[in-house]
Amino acid sequence: MATLADVARRAGVSAATVSRIVNGSPKIVSEELRERVLRAVQELQYVPNAHAQLLARSHRTTVGVIVHDVSDPYFAEITRGLQRVAGEQGRLVIICNSYRDPERELEYVELLRAQQVEAIILAGSGYHDPAFTKALNAKLSAYMATGGRVSVVGRHKVAGDAVMPANEHGAYLIGREIFAAGHRHVGVVAAPKQLTTTTDRLAGLRRAAREYRRTLPARRIEYAEFDRDGGAAATAALLDAEPRLTAIAALNDSMAIGALAVLRERGLSVPGDVSVVGFDDMPIARDVTPALTTVRLPLVEIGARAIALALDPQHPNPRVEDAEATLVHRESLGPPRSS
Repeated sequence: MATLADVARRAGVSAATVSRIVNGSPKIVSEELRERVLRAVQELQYVPNAHAQLLARSHRTTVGVIVHDVSDPYFAEITRGLQRVAGEQGRLVIICNSYRDPERELEYVELLRAQQVEAIILAGSGYHDPAFTKALNAKLSAYMATGGRVSVVGRHKVAGDAVMPANEHGAYLIGREIFAAGHRHVGVVAAPKQLTTTTDRLAGLRRAAREYRRTLPARRIEYAEFDRDGGAAATAALLDAEPRLTAIAALNDSMAIGALAVLRERGLSVPGDVSVVGFDDMPIARDVTPALTTVRLPLVEIGARAIALALDPQHPNPRVEDAEATLVHRESLGPPRSS
């Protein structure tokens, strides 16, 4: 692999001159000299050492992003928005999958600090875990004390800027649709209890239930992993325990797709026998049969806003931006069969 010294010898100049030209120094050099160096760079296929550049300049060019699982469509969409803005601003993105393991998130914060990234973005749900939150805040505060910036997506109770998806309000909107359609026996396919996203979305459903003088008893709420298989397992458990269910509210679209699969396997029609609703409006939500009634969050925009906040050094105080939720009514929701 060619070195800077190799380029200097090929061009017949000093290593300092090559460094100035390759790294874009404002010091003026002749056009003939510049062409000789760039020609040598091309001939030798020289690639600057990113770590050496980092040591030589104060401007950092890498951003660290911690998500639960980038293969999850929710995080894939957010990451798409992050990478779009990063590309426009000449930043490299390092993506870390925590797989909903708090200890792994703490380790990633330390690793990203060691890489001297410009910003750290936490794009996964927060946890109901005071000890973890305290430890995370301590690590992020130490990182920000060295000039790093932090932004989060969702409710984390940590220092830094935040983009807040309207989880509670979105769930209220979908709950209102369910109860307005006449459903009384409603089951909820919920995500893990320790996630703040789960708490917020359940709170919205309960608010809608109170408004329509309905209840969501604990026996009709089944907690599972926040994915397709978790949704399928939770739906099977609900149907076994509550065969009178006429509607299932899944706390994300992946879980709702798992619910549709179980209902199909059991010979139950949607929405004729059981209505199903989701949350997030993943791209696949409109393509399943029947198309999924859900709540749309502007996930790509959320990712873009999160990194824009992190890369904006003009605001020393933490900022919070809200991301609105909108209802998307499709074919998977109808009146209860008793009607």
